[in-house]
Amino acid sequence: MEIKAKLLEKYDTATFGTGGFKKREFVVEYAENPQYPEFIKFELIQDKCEQLDGFNIGQELDIAFNLKGRKWTNPKGEVVYFNSLQAWRIGAANNVNAAPAQGGSGDAAAANLTEPEWLNSDKSGEADDLPF
Repeated sequence: MEIKAKLLEKYDTATFGTGGFKKREFVVEYAENPQYPEFIKFELIQDKCEQLDGFNIGQELDIAFNLKGRKWTNPKGEVVYFNSLQAWRIGAANNVNAAPAQGGSGDAAAANLTEPEWLNSDKSGEADDLPF
């Protein structure tokens, strides 16, 4: 899925657990109907967290993302469901091939334009004590 929206907030990258799982959240204003804008929080994970560095608050972005849902059984045995919007590509609006204004090789920028394989891998059956 993809949307075009204005960047409102961007948060620092947080690291969880001993394995170093990284997550970074950001909020956009999505105005499909300008009279009733939506404020949507996305997350970036692992190596994708750095994609947000080159963008400024107020900038229009093209965001490619996946809608993720997860079932988790807490220590009390209760089943809890979580939803998240995982962004996997961010670019400046109206310029599909534009990379953020950061240094780096063109190959690295091109690598960030494709959805990573592990993002869609089936994790059913894996022991996972993280609720996200």
